[in-house]
Amino acid sequence: MGPHLIEQEVDALAISKTRKRELVALYQDLLGESQALVIASFHGLSVAETEQLRHAVRESGGRLMVVKNTLVKIALSESGYPLPDDASVFEGTTMMAFALQDPAATAKAVVDFAKEHDKALRVKAGYLGTQPVSAEQVKQLASLPPLPVMRAQVLGTIMAPASQLARLLAEPARQLAAVVRAYSEQDGAQAEATAA
Repeated sequence: MGPHLIEQEVDALAISKTRKRELVALYQDLLGESQALVIASFHGLSVAETEQLRHAVRESGGRLMVVKNTLVKIALSESGYPLPDDASVFEGTTMMAFALQDPAATAKAVVDFAKEHDKALRVKAGYLGTQPVSAEQVKQLASLPPLPVMRAQVLGTIMAPASQLARLLAEPARQLAAVVRAYSEQDGAQAEATAA
Protein backbone atom coordinates (compact mmCIF):
# COMPACT_ATOMS: atom_id res chain seq x y z
CA MET A 1 0.00 0.00 0.00
CA GLY A 2 1.60 3.23 -1.12
CA PRO A 3 1.66 6.48 0.84
CA HIS A 4 -0.82 7.99 -1.63
CA LEU A 5 -3.46 5.32 -0.83
CA ILE A 6 -2.96 5.76 2.91
CA GLU A 7 -3.52 9.52 2.53
CA GLN A 8 -6.76 8.82 0.64
CA GLU A 9 -7.97 6.49 3.39
CA VAL A 10 -7.10 9.06 6.08
CA ASP A 11 -8.98 11.71 4.07
CA ALA A 12 -11.98 9.35 3.79
CA LEU A 13 -11.92 8.78 7.57
CA ALA A 14 -11.67 12.53 8.22
CA ILE A 15 -14.71 13.15 6.00
CA SER A 16 -16.53 10.35 7.74
CA LYS A 17 -15.73 11.80 11.17
CA THR A 18 -16.72 15.26 9.97
CA ARG A 19 -20.03 13.93 8.66
CA LYS A 20 -20.63 12.13 11.96
CA ARG A 21 -20.03 15.36 13.89
CA GLU A 22 -22.41 17.18 11.52
CA LEU A 23 -25.11 14.58 12.15
CA VAL A 24 -24.65 14.74 15.92
CA ALA A 25 -24.90 18.55 15.73
CA LEU A 26 -28.06 18.28 13.57
CA TYR A 27 -29.65 15.85 16.03
CA GLN A 28 -28.73 18.16 18.92
CA ASP A 29 -30.29 21.15 17.15
CA LEU A 30 -33.51 19.20 16.59
CA LEU A 31 -33.51 17.96 20.19
CA GLY A 32 -33.16 21.54 21.37
CA GLU A 33 -36.24 22.58 19.38
CA SER A 34 -38.35 19.48 20.12
CA GLN A 35 -41.11 19.20 22.68
CA ALA A 36 -41.34 15.43 22.21
CA LEU A 37 -39.80 12.58 20.21
CA VAL A 38 -41.26 9.41 18.76
CA ILE A 39 -38.82 6.57 18.13
CA ALA A 40 -39.85 3.84 15.71
CA SER A 41 -38.31 0.90 13.93
CA PHE A 42 -39.09 0.36 10.29
CA HIS A 43 -38.50 -2.42 7.83
CA GLY A 44 -39.90 -2.78 4.36
CA LEU A 45 -41.42 0.67 3.90
CA SER A 46 -41.38 1.80 0.31
CA VAL A 47 -40.02 5.20 -0.66
CA ALA A 48 -43.57 6.39 -1.34
CA GLU A 49 -44.76 5.21 2.09
CA THR A 50 -41.80 6.86 3.79
CA GLU A 51 -42.58 10.12 1.98
CA GLN A 52 -46.24 9.78 3.01
CA LEU A 53 -45.17 9.46 6.66
CA ARG A 54 -42.71 12.38 6.31
CA HIS A 55 -45.51 14.51 4.89
CA ALA A 56 -47.90 13.59 7.75
CA VAL A 57 -45.24 14.41 10.36
CA ARG A 58 -44.35 17.68 8.59
CA GLU A 59 -48.04 18.69 8.56
CA SER A 60 -48.19 18.03 12.31
CA GLY A 61 -45.37 20.51 12.86
CA GLY A 62 -42.64 17.93 13.18
CA ARG A 63 -39.69 16.49 11.32
CA LEU A 64 -39.02 12.85 10.52
CA MET A 65 -35.52 11.46 10.10
CA VAL A 66 -33.89 8.09 9.71
CA VAL A 67 -31.16 8.25 12.35
CA LYS A 68 -27.91 6.48 13.04
CA ASN A 69 -28.32 4.78 16.43
CA THR A 70 -24.83 5.40 17.81
CA LEU A 71 -24.84 9.03 16.74
CA VAL A 72 -28.32 9.81 18.06
CA LYS A 73 -27.38 8.23 21.41
CA ILE A 74 -24.35 10.56 21.55
CA ALA A 75 -26.58 13.54 20.72
CA LEU A 76 -29.12 12.53 23.38
CA SER A 77 -26.42 12.12 26.05
CA GLU A 78 -24.70 15.39 25.16
CA SER A 79 -28.08 17.20 25.22
CA GLY A 80 -28.95 15.96 28.71
CA TYR A 81 -31.48 13.29 27.72
CA PRO A 82 -31.27 10.06 29.72
CA LEU A 83 -31.08 6.99 27.51
CA PRO A 84 -34.07 4.61 27.71
CA ASP A 85 -33.72 1.65 30.07
CA ASP A 86 -34.51 -0.69 27.19
CA ALA A 87 -31.32 -0.88 25.10
CA SER A 88 -33.24 -2.43 22.18
CA VAL A 89 -34.85 0.96 21.47
CA PHE A 90 -31.73 1.88 19.50
CA GLU A 91 -31.21 -1.41 17.68
CA GLY A 92 -31.96 -2.01 14.02
CA THR A 93 -33.23 0.66 11.67
CA THR A 94 -34.48 3.66 13.61
CA MET A 95 -36.67 6.55 12.58
CA MET A 96 -37.31 9.54 14.85
CA ALA A 97 -40.11 12.07 14.66
CA PHE A 98 -39.17 15.36 16.29
CA ALA A 99 -42.29 17.23 17.53
CA LEU A 100 -41.31 20.85 16.95
CA GLN A 101 -44.78 22.38 17.50
CA ASP A 102 -47.46 19.95 18.70
CA PRO A 103 -46.37 16.75 20.50
CA ALA A 104 -49.82 15.15 20.35
CA ALA A 105 -50.24 15.79 16.61
CA THR A 106 -46.78 14.45 15.76
CA ALA A 107 -47.31 11.34 17.90
CA LYS A 108 -50.72 10.84 16.25
CA ALA A 109 -49.22 11.08 12.77
CA VAL A 110 -46.69 8.32 13.54
CA VAL A 111 -49.07 6.12 15.56
CA ASP A 112 -51.82 6.30 12.92
CA PHE A 113 -49.33 5.45 10.18
CA ALA A 114 -48.01 2.53 12.27
CA LYS A 115 -51.58 1.18 12.60
CA GLU A 116 -51.95 1.16 8.82
CA HIS A 117 -48.47 -0.32 8.26
CA ASP A 118 -48.11 -2.50 11.36
CA LYS A 119 -45.72 -4.96 9.71
CA ALA A 120 -43.38 -2.23 8.46
CA LEU A 121 -43.40 0.39 11.24
CA ARG A 122 -43.43 -0.11 15.01
CA VAL A 123 -43.36 2.60 17.66
CA LYS A 124 -40.63 1.62 20.15
CA ALA A 125 -40.50 4.52 22.62
CA GLY A 126 -40.26 8.27 22.81
CA TYR A 127 -39.51 11.30 24.91
CA LEU A 128 -41.80 13.91 26.36
CA GLY A 129 -39.59 16.88 26.99
CA THR A 130 -36.37 15.21 28.08
CA GLN A 131 -38.04 12.27 29.86
CA PRO A 132 -38.15 8.84 28.21
CA VAL A 133 -41.62 7.37 27.71
CA SER A 134 -42.78 3.92 26.64
CA ALA A 135 -44.47 3.05 23.35
CA GLU A 136 -47.77 2.82 25.24
CA GLN A 137 -47.31 6.34 26.59
CA VAL A 138 -46.57 7.60 23.06
CA LYS A 139 -49.88 6.03 21.97
CA GLN A 140 -51.66 7.78 24.87
CA LEU A 141 -50.07 11.07 23.81
CA ALA A 142 -51.35 10.44 20.28
CA SER A 143 -54.90 10.07 21.62
CA LEU A 144 -54.89 13.62 23.02
CA PRO A 145 -56.62 16.32 20.98
CA PRO A 146 -54.42 18.60 18.85
CA LEU A 147 -52.90 21.67 20.52
CA PRO A 148 -55.40 24.23 19.07
CA VAL A 149 -58.33 22.15 20.39
CA MET A 150 -56.70 21.80 23.82
CA ARG A 151 -56.05 25.55 23.91
CA ALA A 152 -59.69 26.25 23.06
CA GLN A 153 -60.84 23.85 25.80
CA VAL A 154 -58.56 25.46 28.38
CA LEU A 155 -59.61 28.94 27.29
CA GLY A 156 -63.27 27.91 27.50
CA THR A 157 -62.72 26.54 30.99
CA ILE A 158 -60.95 29.72 32.08
CA MET A 159 -63.45 32.05 30.41
CA ALA A 160 -66.63 30.31 31.62
CA PRO A 161 -66.39 31.53 35.24
CA ALA A 162 -65.39 35.01 34.05
CA SER A 163 -68.39 35.28 31.70
CA GLN A 164 -70.73 33.95 34.40
CA LEU A 165 -69.33 36.54 36.81
CA ALA A 166 -69.81 39.31 34.23
CA ARG A 167 -73.45 38.24 33.70
CA LEU A 168 -74.00 38.06 37.46
CA LEU A 169 -72.57 41.54 37.97
CA ALA A 170 -74.53 42.97 35.04
CA GLU A 171 -77.86 41.45 36.13
CA PRO A 172 -78.72 44.00 38.90
CA ALA A 173 -78.04 46.87 36.49
CA ARG A 174 -80.22 45.17 33.86
CA GLN A 175 -83.02 44.71 36.40
CA LEU A 176 -82.71 48.33 37.55
CA ALA A 177 -82.87 49.51 33.93
CA ALA A 178 -86.01 47.42 33.38
CA VAL A 179 -87.66 48.92 36.50
CA VAL A 180 -86.73 52.48 35.44
CA ARG A 181 -88.08 51.82 31.92
CA ALA A 182 -91.31 50.37 33.34
CA TYR A 183 -91.77 53.45 35.53
CA SER A 184 -91.04 55.77 32.64
CA GLU A 185 -93.51 53.93 30.42
CA GLN A 186 -96.07 54.01 33.24
CA ASP A 187 -95.46 57.75 33.72
CA GLY A 188 -95.75 58.25 29.96
CA ALA A 189 -99.04 56.32 29.90
CA GLN A 190 -100.41 58.35 32.86
CA ALA A 191 -99.36 61.61 31.16
CA GLU A 192 -101.21 60.61 27.99
CA ALA A 193 -104.27 59.58 29.99
CA THR A 194 -104.30 62.91 31.85
CA ALA A 195 -103.87 64.88 28.61
CA ALA A 196 -106.77 63.04 26.99
